[in-house]
Amino acid sequence: MEMTKELLTVTEIEGRGRALVAAQPFRGGEIVLRDSPILLYSALPLITPSPHPYCHRCFKTLQKPQPQAQPQVCPWCSHHVFCGPNCLSAALSSSHSPWACQALRRLRDPSSPLSAQPLDRQVQASFLVAAYNLAVVSPSNFQILLSLQGQPHDFAVADTTAAAQFLHSLISTLCAPPPFLLEKQMFSAELSAALLAKDKLNAFGLMEPFTELSQRSSRAYAIYPKASFFNHDCLPNACRFDYIDTDSEHNTDMVIRMIHDVPAGREICLSYFPVNQGYSNRQRTLAEDYGFACQCDRCKVEASWSDNEEGEEEAEGMDEDQDQEMEASSESDPESGIDIEEAKAEAQGEANFPHAYFFVRFMCNRTNCWGTLAPLPPKDDGSPSNVMECNVCGSLNKDEHS
Repeated sequence: MEMTKELLTVTEIEGRGRALVAAQPFRGGEIVLRDSPILLYSALPLITPSPHPYCHRCFKTLQKPQPQAQPQVCPWCSHHVFCGPNCLSAALSSSHSPWACQALRRLRDPSSPLSAQPLDRQVQASFLVAAYNLAVVSPSNFQILLSLQGQPHDFAVADTTAAAQFLHSLISTLCAPPPFLLEKQMFSAELSAALLAKDKLNAFGLMEPFTELSQRSSRAYAIYPKASFFNHDCLPNACRFDYIDTDSEHNTDMVIRMIHDVPAGREICLSYFPVNQGYSNRQRTLAEDYGFACQCDRCKVEASWSDNEEGEEEAEGMDEDQDQEMEASSESDPESGIDIEEAKAEAQGEANFPHAYFFVRFMCNRTNCWGTLAPLPPKDDGSPSNVMECNVCGSLNKDEHS
């Protein structure tokens, strides 16, 4: 299968499964993929006393409505709000169908057993409603969802099975599934478990704006049909940009830009979490959240640093919304294991830290950010840009290393 006018091809790589490979040489800053989600759902608690402050379809901030468009309330539930008549009309015929609206309304009731469940279980309920609704309104996209990586046995079977059984029973009891799902035998605890596994491995967080005062959180999750093929590397050659509060109709699209030049035939990889994470934290997160151990070049080097991990503090595992959150707030972060001043010094000469140059050139050092820097797209004449954009805080700075 080929993608994006043959810019990227899907290839099977031994030990890594399906991967996206460059079909031609790429320059730093070049856009190699624009991908629209097939599924969107809220990352906020389902059971809240007031409506969420975002459009329930495009997840733009309601305080920033489109010109000449005022927020519109769902006529069926009077709870979900949309940024304008266009989003409302589109939602009522797709993501916010009568069944989805009814299911969410009943799950949200304070007397629902879901009210006693933790936030992650409420978010999983939102996902399952969105996924089963997708099967009705867009069977082709539902089949794409089912084709993505992820099976219940990839994780703790007992936990996945228990969550699926609880949520399946709850949805069945509170709101009978649409006849289409029953006719096609597409509503079962087993399918719910499979869907939850797809969600765990493939959902991207749509993040709140950056602030130096707190960590970022997700306002929604999205599943992308093409971007889901990107594998992880702890020193990625591409990174993700999104612009959720822009006026564009495609505000939830994901844009993948190259961090630096790569030749044709090279696998294009993203980092599933901030690049400033230390070795043990990265390995723990990948094992718990994605079911594999990383053996990238960076991990092979850092695995030999026996004294590097001895002083590293234990850290909580990351949730799926932390794929862009940054845990550091100073220039030398003890938990990350990366000292930027030391990296700068070692990057100047021979050192046992061969990837130090990456942190010097491609990691944002703004307080509480630590995003990844990529050049702006090449100029109209094809010449490279010398302006770097951070994919977390959005800051623009001249590249002093070009």
